[in-house]
Amino acid sequence: MSTSIAALSSSKIKDAAGIAAGGADARPERILELAGEVGDAVRSRTGAIRAITGQTKILALNALIESARAGDAGRGFAVVANEVKAVSSQIEQVAQALELELSSKVGALEEVGARMVEDVRGQRLADLAFNAIEIIDRNLYERTCDVRWWATDSAIVQAAASRSPEACGFASRRLGVILDAYTVYLDLWIVGPDGRVLATGRPDRFRCTGLDVSGDAWFRDAMARSSGDDYAVADISTVGGLEGRQSATYAAPIFAQGAKTGQKLGVLGVHFDWGPQAGTVVGGVRLREDEAARTRVLLLDRDLRVIAASDGQGILTSRFPLETGGRDQGFYTDGSGAVVAFARTPGYETYKGLGWYGCIVQH
Repeated sequence: MSTSIAALSSSKIKDAAGIAAGGADARPERILELAGEVGDAVRSRTGAIRAITGQTKILALNALIESARAGDAGRGFAVVANEVKAVSSQIEQVAQALELELSSKVGALEEVGARMVEDVRGQRLADLAFNAIEIIDRNLYERTCDVRWWATDSAIVQAAASRSPEACGFASRRLGVILDAYTVYLDLWIVGPDGRVLATGRPDRFRCTGLDVSGDAWFRDAMARSSGDDYAVADISTVGGLEGRQSATYAAPIFAQGAKTGQKLGVLGVHFDWGPQAGTVVGGVRLREDEAARTRVLLLDRDLRVIAASDGQGILTSRFPLETGGRDQGFYTDGSGAVVAFARTPGYETYKGLGWYGCIVQH
């Protein structure tokens, strides 16, 4: 009992102040831990006080018995024993009142603390989810720029116009130079208006020349565009011609003489190497060391299909039951007690996004 309740509470308050100031243990959950420790200390110390007052009452009772045996000689001692007994009862009442009052306040503190922790934790995770999807948006914005200006490259235009082996061979080498500088791509394809691949940037790795992609949505969508300022994009998918690798495919029409309108010669398709790029984003979310094992970071498409996951599970094969409540960003607690935080794509510059979500699930 060398540590008083006041001193112990003071130390907890200092710990809480340390949290607010960004001390060594700045986890919001520490607030609840401190409230629990204060409650335990109150119960422990008041229990000890009751034990001591109980012992004092027994001693006073024994003193009264002995004073009665002593007769007149023990009357003075009996008065003292009664006073001790009365004081012990008062101390016990004070201890009970203190325990009742502090317990209710600690309970209220724990309740308020729990709400604060949930809000702080949820908002932080929602911000991290927003950061993840924003990084993707910025990255894919660059892809929309790449495909549109590369579609005006003279070598690419010439290959689409003549379709001769010489022109296509030169364009293939040109695409290879681009790929050496832009390592985020799997391959670049020049496609004729009939949907046949005329030239690729990595013919030794991916044998796609002559491949018929006329049925692919990205090709049909790009061919339907009437301006070089427009582009087409496909859902994340595995591409057979690229060894089944996951691709984010962007495409733009190729016009005669590199113009933005006029005679349409074909399509340039760029296959963004989605798997490792998206994996770096979801794996790079800045979680505390104690959070990593109980946290799953996801990217979801507009249909809530998993298109990236920090645990590598369910990619392109499963959907996540996200409950947004019509919000673009927020968090909630699901039926298992996990915090689910999310943020909808904000877009970037001229790239409006595809309705995707960043999502973090933390148990």
